[in-house]
Amino acid sequence: MNLEEYRALDATALAELVRRREVQPRELMGLALQAVEAFNPRINAVLETFEDELDRVDANGALYGVPFLIKDILVHRGGGKLEMGSRMARGVTTPTDTELMLRFRRAGLVSIGRSNTPEFGHGCTTEPVANGPTRNPWDLGRMAGGSSGGAGAAVMAGIVPAAHANDGAGSIRIPAACNGLFGLKPTRGRVSLAPDMGEALFGMGIENALTRTVRDAAALLDLIEGPAPGDPYAIARPAASYREEIRQAPGRLRIAYSTRAFSGAPIDTECVAATEAAARLCEALGHTVEEAGPNFSYQEFREACIRGWAAGIYTWTEALAEATGRKPGLDVLETATYSAYEYGRGLSAKDLLWVPGALNRVCRAVAPFFTQYDVLLTPTTSRPAQPLGTYNQNAPGLTTHGWFDHKGSFAPFLALFNVTGQPAMSVPLAQSAGGLPIGLHFVAGFGREDQLFRLAAQLEQARPWAARRPALQPA
Repeated sequence: MNLEEYRALDATALAELVRRREVQPRELMGLALQAVEAFNPRINAVLETFEDELDRVDANGALYGVPFLIKDILVHRGGGKLEMGSRMARGVTTPTDTELMLRFRRAGLVSIGRSNTPEFGHGCTTEPVANGPTRNPWDLGRMAGGSSGGAGAAVMAGIVPAAHANDGAGSIRIPAACNGLFGLKPTRGRVSLAPDMGEALFGMGIENALTRTVRDAAALLDLIEGPAPGDPYAIARPAASYREEIRQAPGRLRIAYSTRAFSGAPIDTECVAATEAAARLCEALGHTVEEAGPNFSYQEFREACIRGWAAGIYTWTEALAEATGRKPGLDVLETATYSAYEYGRGLSAKDLLWVPGALNRVCRAVAPFFTQYDVLLTPTTSRPAQPLGTYNQNAPGLTTHGWFDHKGSFAPFLALFNVTGQPAMSVPLAQSAGGLPIGLHFVAGFGREDQLFRLAAQLEQARPWAARRPALQPA
């Protein structure tokens, strides 16, 4: 197998070649590392490569031998670095594996390295001061999205067919949209965060991956979903495997669509047109489609998210200060991060105890909408990938509230469903006039990944996207 043959195949196809012994896992690992050498200088997606993971994975795993990347935040391997895109965390290592790292290995995935992320995952683009910007393979002057931007760029560049990603306010779905990938944020509680935490960011954070194909996403979630001992709650397990679900017709779904941002942020005309075209496609596929959207208090939602993130950043920063001896300040933290740290430090117990109540009120307001409709369709982002520097997390004078509004204007539909915990996916159904990917965002009821997978498979068959690749040249 040569490099171009490797880059053209998805994880499912590569695993099948390994099963048939037409290719060896070590050969695939070598090709992935060759791809890093060829393309990473262009896109800056991979921070570090590993050469010892192949010996740690389960040879009986369904995706045995498939090269993979882990994002440089939350998931970690024992003895490896976890720097979270921050100078504050430079050189920090972790003593143990996370449960998700173990599940990746049991799946047979061979993690070949760490992918770039914005500082503390706190941005819609991956441009950390610590590691430099990740560039979009479709246009090297544009953002690859965040916070799983390194993962997204690496998958679209063909370095790996799939990569770990997580999502606290859109961080799987934004890179999926910017890079032209499929990205699904699972239901809260679907993937364990053991052993480090029971839930992340007041329940807003969730783990999964980015892929080029729906079948890869289904296979991966089958292999990593489910609770671990000690988790604070366990949601209902899938009635059937997601790989089985994508072979089933979705039935006649009640689909609502909206192009009006909850915040009032403007939406680019190309993203509006793409959403309307996706609505017409769904109607042509036999679904009932009408324009509608949920109602809730945006201001209460906004403040709850800001306090939740600020509390998380304050906690992480204090832990890093204790571990490294570094004092929090603008010499080791970016402006938006330091502002969030300061805001978090000033929150009282009363301020923090208000957050779960506010999040509950938002959830209660949104839930009735999903008794009337099976799925909500919106744009994933308000515009295609923007030039690097548009969303600068280190711009002078940034405030916590100002940064939330600025970065939130790029993906104004996404964070609500981190709050409600519902599954949501970005599907690469469209492109701009300039050839940039445009993602369409579909949200289902709590626990209904099965519904999204069935719909995604139907859309993929109707409007195939996996063959669309950027003309990225090796360095």
